[in-house]
Amino acid sequence: MSIDVTIEQMLHRVGHHGHVAADVETLFALHQAWRHAVPYENLDIQLGRPIALDAEALFDKLVRRRRGGYCYEQNAGLAMLLRLAGFQVTMVEAAVLRASRGEAMWGNHNTLMVDLDDRRWLVDAGIGDGFIQPLPLREGPHVQGRLTYRLERLDPDTWRFHHHPGGTIASYDFRLQPRDIADFAAHSRELSTSPASAYVTTLMAARPTADHTLVLLSRTLRRLGADATTPRTITDVDEFARTLSTDFLVPLDDLGPDGVAHLWHKSGTQDDLWRARVRNTA
Repeated sequence: MSIDVTIEQMLHRVGHHGHVAADVETLFALHQAWRHAVPYENLDIQLGRPIALDAEALFDKLVRRRRGGYCYEQNAGLAMLLRLAGFQVTMVEAAVLRASRGEAMWGNHNTLMVDLDDRRWLVDAGIGDGFIQPLPLREGPHVQGRLTYRLERLDPDTWRFHHHPGGTIASYDFRLQPRDIADFAAHSRELSTSPASAYVTTLMAARPTADHTLVLLSRTLRRLGADATTPRTITDVDEFARTLSTDFLVPLDDLGPDGVAHLWHKSGTQDDLWRARVRNTA
């Protein structure tokens, strides 16, 4: 790694103070710590800021500035932490919703493989309400708490992850050939700038807790998982700011002096458009 990054800085960022070694105990602990501490969010995209995937930019954003990010940022940052801890990590290409939308979906997601003691693990922080602990790369159901995920092997080099019922996506596919984060730069530019991209049209934030994940879409707050609740709408800018800061751990000063106000206004426009679409299709 060309930048000056230490394992201590990364561990401090995710709040891990215990044992660190290239073993299953540490893998589980670091994955869970990252998922809880580093929010999934697309606020820079909403603010019109470019998304950079080089190591220096990722370390600055995710660690120094204590921000979150979306899938490419999340998994590149988690890979950085795991490699510093001594793990053998491979980034691979994935395709969210390929099962329903086809081959064009390849590259719209990245995920990680960790090889450890003759076993391979699926590691992923890039789905907002995704699994908290790594999944062994083994076909069949995988139970975590009250949620059940499933892995399916489609061919010798391609797998499908099935989310739990009620998850934000139904599935994603991934193939095992090694990739580098730079391979996803074009996909990231498209997803972070295209007017047709959900990341551009919808403010998103997500953060898991024990048996549920808090998800913010524009001004609508949802609790997904085993104890899901009815969505509710945030009604004023002060509550919006508190929600970003307290529930999603976003440092508001990093959004700029007018950042919260800009996001509040933009999220209202998004909610209005969404409600209009619902009315027109009802």
